[in-house]
Amino acid sequence: MKKDKKAILVVSFGTSYIDTLEKTIAAIEKEIQQHYPDYTVYRAFTSQIIINKLQKTHNIKIDTVNEAMEKIVNEGYTSVICQPTHIMHGMEYEKMISMIAPYKNSIKDIRYGAPLLSSSNDYDKVVEAVMQQNNYLSQKDTLILIGHGTEHFADASYAALNYRFCANGYDNVLVGTVEGYPDMETVFKKLQKRKTNTVYITPFMIVAGDHANNDICGDEEDTWKTKIATQGYTVKPILKGLGEYKGIRNIFIEHIQKAITNKTV
Repeated sequence: MKKDKKAILVVSFGTSYIDTLEKTIAAIEKEIQQHYPDYTVYRAFTSQIIINKLQKTHNIKIDTVNEAMEKIVNEGYTSVICQPTHIMHGMEYEKMISMIAPYKNSIKDIRYGAPLLSSSNDYDKVVEAVMQQNNYLSQKDTLILIGHGTEHFADASYAALNYRFCANGYDNVLVGTVEGYPDMETVFKKLQKRKTNTVYITPFMIVAGDHANNDICGDEEDTWKTKIATQGYTVKPILKGLGEYKGIRNIFIEHIQKAITNKTV
């Protein structure tokens, strides 16, 4: 009897920042490979702009989802788990599903792992992972997690996460977004109600890439760092992507395990 060839395709939006790419996306992929040695792990990015930039600037070739799936088909894999490193079931996740759908007739068994925030338990696990990573915080400090934000209705995940931090006793953690809700103004109104001197800011993004370096922690006058500092707070930026958090990587591995156990999208 012919043995099944099994693959895991790790799908990320991507980043052109090589340092954070290695610390986050590559670290997630490496850990997945360690947990599932019977599977071959493939990488794909959904951002064509980032793929082009890596090719031009660093001569690094990253596959699109279609290119990775073509390789998986041509190399005779009979089952594939597509695991996104996306935060939520937003536009990038839907884009991934639509790109993989045409291959359902070419591969016998295609399954999808869930994004980071997909169940109520995921929210609690993310809170735990973030607080383990930032255990230096005192009650007088404030930690602001800043996500990307999206026009997709999944943008509500950020406000839900903020609520979950409070519900778990961490009212010194605020969640904001660069392009969604809660926006900067909403977060600042909450911040002003707190008796705090030191504000830590960090991206709530898998990688600490363009948004983290420029919109959040940059020195320009319109960044989160500068705007908070002008209000009299001591601001301490933490340029670290979620992919560097052991607890976050564990959640993705759990989602793969669920995909292996249950054939559900």
